[in-house]
Amino acid sequence: MTDSTARNFFRDPALAADPYPYFDALREQCPVRREPHHGVTMVTGYDEAVEVLHDATTFSSCNSVTGPFPGFPVPLEGDDVTELIEQHRHRLPMSDQLPTLDPPVHTDHRALLMRLITPKRLKENEEFMWSFADSVLDPLLARGEGDFIAEYAGPFTLFVIADLLGVPPEDQQEFAEALRHRPSGDGGIGSTSSESLRHNPLEFLYERFTAYVEDRRREPREDVLTGLTTATFPDGSTPAVTDVVRVAANLFSAGQETTVRLLSTSLKVLAERPDLQRQVREDRSLLANFIEEALRTESPIKGDFRLAKVPTTIGGVDIPAGATVMVLNGAANRDPRRFEEPGTFDPRRRNARQHIAFGRGIHSCPGAPLARAETRISLERLLDRTTDIRVSERVHGPAGARRYRYLPTFVLRGLTELHLEFTPAEKETR
Repeated sequence: MTDSTARNFFRDPALAADPYPYFDALREQCPVRREPHHGVTMVTGYDEAVEVLHDATTFSSCNSVTGPFPGFPVPLEGDDVTELIEQHRHRLPMSDQLPTLDPPVHTDHRALLMRLITPKRLKENEEFMWSFADSVLDPLLARGEGDFIAEYAGPFTLFVIADLLGVPPEDQQEFAEALRHRPSGDGGIGSTSSESLRHNPLEFLYERFTAYVEDRRREPREDVLTGLTTATFPDGSTPAVTDVVRVAANLFSAGQETTVRLLSTSLKVLAERPDLQRQVREDRSLLANFIEEALRTESPIKGDFRLAKVPTTIGGVDIPAGATVMVLNGAANRDPRRFEEPGTFDPRRRNARQHIAFGRGIHSCPGAPLARAETRISLERLLDRTTDIRVSERVHGPAGARRYRYLPTFVLRGLTELHLEFTPAEKETR
C-alpha cells in the first residue's frame, strides 16, 4: 500500500482536487512533519498552527505567498537568519504586499488598511450590497440556471470592493473587465504547474490607484478616495503614494478572491444538501454559523507559509533556522482534537467559529467582516427569491457521481465553476 504522505502536495493535481485525505494522513503521523519533495515543514494540527500564526517574533512572513517557489534568493545559513531576510526579502515575489510584511513595517501598513475598513464605511458598503445583490441576481434567476461563480460571485464581490474603496462609478466597469480575465490558478500564485510566480499580478491595480492617490492629494474631494489618500501612519507621518497604493491593491485583489470561494462553497453545500437548505430556509438564525462551518470545512486559503528566523520547536518537533513552514489552515480546521467529527458539515456546530480560515495573530484577515457580510447578504437574497437551489446535473453529473473542477493551486481552495438551477419564488421579497 502506497504511503499517501509521500505524494507531492505542491505538484500533484489530484491533491488540488481533494487534499483532505493527504492532510489527515500527515496529521496522523505527526501534526508537524517535513514533506520529502521540497523540504517544507507541514503543520496540520490546530494547536500547532495557531502557535505558529501567533509567533511573529520567531517566524517571518516574507515567503507567506510563495513558499518554496522560487525559494529564498540566497542560502539561509546560521542560527539566526533575520539579517539575511531583511537584506534580501525585496527580491521575493509579492514582497511589497501586506501578507509578506513583518513588524514594524507590517504594523504601520495594517493600521493604514484599517483606516479603510472602519465600522462606518462597512455599514455604508453593506447598504450597497443589499441593492446590488438583487441587480446581479436578476438575470440569473430570470433564466433559472447559470454558473454561479462567473455570473454572481465574481462580479458581486468585485463591485462590492470597488464601492468600499470608492472607485468612481464611471471607472468600475473598466476594473471589472481588467480583473475578470486575470489568470486564476494556472501559472499564478500557488500553481501546481512547474511555472513559479516570478512577477506581481497586480500591475493594473497599482496603475489605477496611483493615479487616484496622486489626483486626490493634488485636489482633495469629499469622497472615499480622498479619505484613503489622506490617511496617516500611527505616528502621524504621511505614507508614500506607493504605500497607499499597495494597501488598496491588496484589499481589492485578496478580498475578492477569498470571498468568491466562500460564496461558492456555501452555495454548493446548500445545493448538494436539500436537508441543510431546508433547515436554513426555515431558520435564518442558522445562517451566521452556517457560514462559519463553510469556512471551517472548505477554507478558501488552504494554507500559507512562514520562514523560521531562529531555531525553534513546534509540537515537539525541532525546526531549524531558515526552514520553510506551511501552516495548513484547511488541515487544522479538520483536526479531530479540536473539532468533533471534523468531516461532517454541521450548521449547529458550537465551536465552528474557532476555525482559522481567516488566520490568527497579526496577519489575521482584516477583510473577514466584509467577507462574512457579503456571504450573509447573498444567501439571504437567494433564499428570499427562490424556493429551491439545485446542482446542474447536465454540467456536473448526477448525485453520487458529480464532476467538479477545483483551482489547480496549493494555496487557494475553491471551484472554478458551479452551475446551479433555481426555482424562483412566486412572490419575491424585495
